Amino acid sequence: MHSNELTVLASHERGTTEGEGVKSWRSYLHSCIDLGASDLILKVDQAPRVRYRGVLKPLQTGIISIDLMFQIAKDILDPAQYDFFRRRGSIDFAYDYDDRNRFRVNLFMARGKPSFAARLITSNIKRFEDLYLPQILGDISMSAQGLILFSGVTGSGKSTSIASMLQYVNERKRVHIVTIEDPIEYIFNDDKAIINQREVGIDCVNFNDALRALVRENPDVVLVGEMRDYETFEAAIRAAETGHLVFGTIHASSAWQTFGRIYDLFPEGERDQIRKLLAYNLRAIVYQKLLPTLHENIARIPALEILINTPIVQKYVLEGREGELLEVIKESQEEGMVDFTSSLVRLVEQEYIHHKVALSATPKPEELKMRLKGIS
Repeated sequence: MHSNELTVLASHERGTTEGEGVKSWRSYLHSCIDLGASDLILKVDQAPRVRYRGVLKPLQTGIISIDLMFQIAKDILDPAQYDFFRRRGSIDFAYDYDDRNRFRVNLFMARGKPSFAARLITSNIKRFEDLYLPQILGDISMSAQGLILFSGVTGSGKSTSIASMLQYVNERKRVHIVTIEDPIEYIFNDDKAIINQREVGIDCVNFNDALRALVRENPDVVLVGEMRDYETFEAAIRAAETGHLVFGTIHASSAWQTFGRIYDLFPEGERDQIRKLLAYNLRAIVYQKLLPTLHENIARIPALEILINTPIVQKYVLEGREGELLEVIKESQEEGMVDFTSSLVRLVEQEYIHHKVALSATPKPEELKMRLKGIS
C-alpha cells in the first residue's frame, strides 16, 4: 500500500465500539441471504449494495462510515489476518454466517479506504428441473469414469450446473467426492456419498499441490474447478485415465471449439498425445450460456450445446477432425446431444426467451433466422 493509505488505516485502528462492527456485518449478510442475492458490496460513504439477478441494488440502510468499516474488519478478522491486511492491503477469507450459508470475502483498500466484496456460498443446490437443464446431464454424471467439461464465459452458470450434477451423484451413489475449488461456491452435505471440499488458499496452497495429493485421498469423483493451465488439465485427464470421474470448467465459445482451447494449453509436440487421451477418456463437453427470459419468476435460463463422446466422436478426435464435430452433434440429437442453435430455437419456441435475445446470443445469426422463420 502507499504511505498515505497506511496513515489512513492507522488513524482508524480503534474503529467504533467493539462488537458494533460484527453486528452491522451480520445484518448486511442477513439481508443478502434473505433477498436471495448473490453478492454483497460495501464501500465507505455508500449504502451497502447487493447483487440481485445480476444487478447491484442498494439496501435501505444508512451509509457506512470509515470507522465502522475498520471496526467490521477488526471484529471479523483474527489478529493474524488483520495484520496481513494491514501489511498487504487486501485479504481473502471465508466467513460462516450459519451452518447453511457461507461467504467468500475479499477485504481490500481502495483510494486509502477499505471495501468489502462478499460472495454467498449456499447449500441450496438446485435440481436439474429447477435450472431448466436436461435429464441427459444426470445420465452423464452417473458415468463410472471419464472427463466431463463445462465451457463458457465467466458468469455463465457452469459451477451451478456442475453442483447440480454432483448433488445428483451424492443422492444416488456411495462414492467419495473430492472438490478443489477457488473459491468454494456451494456447500454440499453428505447423502449417500462422502464429500470433501478443499478451497485453494484455505485448505491447500494451490491447485497443483491439491491435485498431487488426490491419489492419496482415494476419491471416486473429482471436481478440479477451472482448468487454467497445462498442469491442471494434465492432472485432470490423468485422473480420468486412472478410473476417476472428473469434472472441470474451461473458457471456450462452444462445445466443439473446446478442443482447440485445450490443445492451446500444451506444447505442440505433446498435442497428439493429449488428443489420444481425450479421445479415450472424455465423457462429455457442455457449453452453457445464460440468457434473460420473458418470465418475471425466471431471471435467466441456460442455452446449451452438448457433445457426448460416442464412437463416432472418438473417431473424429483421433483423426484430428474436431472442426467437423458440430455436424456430428446436429446428427446425434437422439443420443442426447444438442447444438447451440437448436437450443436457442427450442427456448424461443417454448416462449422462454425473445427471438432478439436468441439472435444476440448466437454466433450463427443467419442460420438461426432461417430456423426461426414461422415462429412469432
